[in-house]
Amino acid sequence: MDKFIINVIHRPELVPEYINTDAVEGKADDLGAEEVVGESLDIFRLQQDIAHRNGIKCTIQMTYAALYNDEAIALAKQYHEEFGDEIAHTFLGVNCEEFREKYGLKDPAIWLYHMDDKKRIVVDSFERFKEVFGFYPTSTGSYYMDAELIAFMKEKYPMVKIAVATCFEEGPKVFRHANNSWYTIMDGAPWTAWVPSKYNSQAIAENEEDDLGIVAVPHLSRDLLAIQDNAGDMFGTHPQNVIRGLINEGDRLPFQYNLIDQYQVMKKYNKGYSYNLIYVGPGWMGKAGRWETGYETLVKSYEDMMAYYGDLKKEGKAEDLTMTEFADWYRENKAINEPCCALWKDTLFGTKNQVFWYADSQMRATVEMKMGGAIVDLRPYASKLRRPVGAGTKANQDASYPYIVHSRYRAGPFVHYAGEGAIKSAKIRFGKEEVDLSSCRTTATYEEGDGWRKCILRPVTVEFQTLEVQIQTSYTFKENTGEIIISRKVVGSSDPTKKVVIDEFLTSCWGTTEYPEDLTGCTLSVIGKDGERNDLSYDYRCREFKTDEAATVEAVIPMVQTKVSLTPENEGCAGYYEEGYSFAPNLKIGVHKEIALDEALVSTFKIEQADGVNS
Repeated sequence: MDKFIINVIHRPELVPEYINTDAVEGKADDLGAEEVVGESLDIFRLQQDIAHRNGIKCTIQMTYAALYNDEAIALAKQYHEEFGDEIAHTFLGVNCEEFREKYGLKDPAIWLYHMDDKKRIVVDSFERFKEVFGFYPTSTGSYYMDAELIAFMKEKYPMVKIAVATCFEEGPKVFRHANNSWYTIMDGAPWTAWVPSKYNSQAIAENEEDDLGIVAVPHLSRDLLAIQDNAGDMFGTHPQNVIRGLINEGDRLPFQYNLIDQYQVMKKYNKGYSYNLIYVGPGWMGKAGRWETGYETLVKSYEDMMAYYGDLKKEGKAEDLTMTEFADWYRENKAINEPCCALWKDTLFGTKNQVFWYADSQMRATVEMKMGGAIVDLRPYASKLRRPVGAGTKANQDASYPYIVHSRYRAGPFVHYAGEGAIKSAKIRFGKEEVDLSSCRTTATYEEGDGWRKCILRPVTVEFQTLEVQIQTSYTFKENTGEIIISRKVVGSSDPTKKVVIDEFLTSCWGTTEYPEDLTGCTLSVIGKDGERNDLSYDYRCREFKTDEAATVEAVIPMVQTKVSLTPENEGCAGYYEEGYSFAPNLKIGVHKEIALDEALVSTFKIEQADGVNS
């Protein structure tokens, strides 16, 4: 297979906040202002024309407001007949007179409403769509759609095949970046297309029974390395993102081309297939400009991007599909629980830095090479967390799928005198000296086989006062099992007669933000080779336990319905747990053993659902 698929999605949002500035200027909020609606439709026409001039067909997502605007309806029909564009639906763009009069509500998007209101909006907007166009839509979207909303929509309107279902990594970093006021808090999903689980739309379905019934795609294709340290809304396939991040060069956006090129490279890691989309409304291309950037530059940025897509299509390097066409292709060519992989390089600064992403029905994991190949972000999809959002739910605005490791939000490696942060790494010890591999830098290569994907790290050199060793790490992800086989091999030594201790460990917590959540009641366990088990109920008391002959070590985090374990393949491994304390609110499990040159410590790290949930 050699397939790079692009979706271009436009939505005629008639009262976008970037153009409708009355409220900012202290005037009454006029949701039907003719000049705003007129300019929005002019921009929508321009965006459509730019795409069509470059031979790209579009998906037109009709907003609630657009479904009550005769001109928008006529334009959609015209583009469908002339260019084959898909007329689709979106739950965005509800800020309009018709919606406000009917519902009396002001939230800008459907995921924030009470469930009874969500159901009313689904039926109302779908029936209006049918009234206007004579058929129901087969694709839809929002910045976020939880599993409960999608399940209701599919029950009422089974013809829907695909939805924009989340904003990839638009969580706390974006919230802070938007003056702590942008309530799209939704970390934790895949970065590309997936079939969502009926338990949680941000997780990949495990099998046919778990299939929520649609193909899901993220809002924009984002830079998988830049979003590690920065707000994701500055690094996506949208000129507005690039200009917002101030990474344009005058009226040129070379980063945008590099980003699209990187997504083409992703075919290497996904069996010859990669997906890329752009999803825009009209507001950012207003005549008044945006982010100190003039209208002419904004228009040119979109013209340049569509021209690049068009050139790729002409060269046979890309195929433009509508959303529904893509959903049909995906169902025909991809498994329900198809893993997603990405070995991503630095497109922004051009350094040697890399990051490896892996997602399947059991987990989403991020391996960061500038931290020695440590796992720095880990989401337990195996837990099948039900997490409805919106008013009336416990989560409300926080749609993120919780982490059990997050080295950005929760410190990562040792940073001060009091404990460690959340990370999956290893330490190398010789005598009284100790080095965490996360303090080293490396690069990686990729291999795959039947049922497994492998990230292989370049050996790193660990220097002690009287010894120097080279350690090579590899992660073998066994597809849809929740298992990662971790190998730490001594591949070089300044003194082959000496051994080093390799300590494979996990320091974990749970949450969705930077702030600590309660770990009281978590269970830490060490199971010896003799079957003897030592359990501890977490209570912030700094307690520790170790055995010299461990069969496995494990931790249960009931708040996220997750069990994690480390099982060494080597004989004679010690195993331990460490309870944290309030200034170091983490739990730790690990195994360690003395390893000689050309030997390896090999262990199986497993994520699974804790007993007694979702039964």
